[in-house]
Amino acid sequence: MKKGILKLVLVVGGFITINSASAQIADTIATQCAKHLENQFISDGQQYRALLMNADETAEFHTTLYGGTLYRIAACSGLSDGNLVFSVYDSERNLLFTNSEFKNAPYWDFKITNTLDCVIEAKLSGGAQGSGRAVLLIGFKQQQK
Repeated sequence: MKKGILKLVLVVGGFITINSASAQIADTIATQCAKHLENQFISDGQQYRALLMNADETAEFHTTLYGGTLYRIAACSGLSDGNLVFSVYDSERNLLFTNSEFKNAPYWDFKITNTLDCVIEAKLSGGAQGSGRAVLLIGFKQQQK
């Protein structure tokens, strides 16, 4: 009975340790990614996160972008830039932007004229060595009329 309880405690303790380490890695990547928002942009308050095990997997994030606003999307995986390919689509899956056309730039600034729902897809760059943890941050700056 005591051995069974000890095994259970060890297994639960192991899961807690692994989850804690995983969260710390994701937090480090999010902190690195936040540097791309700088002081110019206000975070939308979300950290869009996904675990990508290989270059064949794609994470999908849904968001609404509001008209009259300047946005910056920052995307990171690992501690260096260029590891994550991200693409922005409208609700009908028309491609609006992909950073793969810009050497996997870690961020993109754009102005939205009209409010739209969009889908952002992220995947690891084929040749890059990322952490497998994808972090996407969206910042905004209200435009003066």
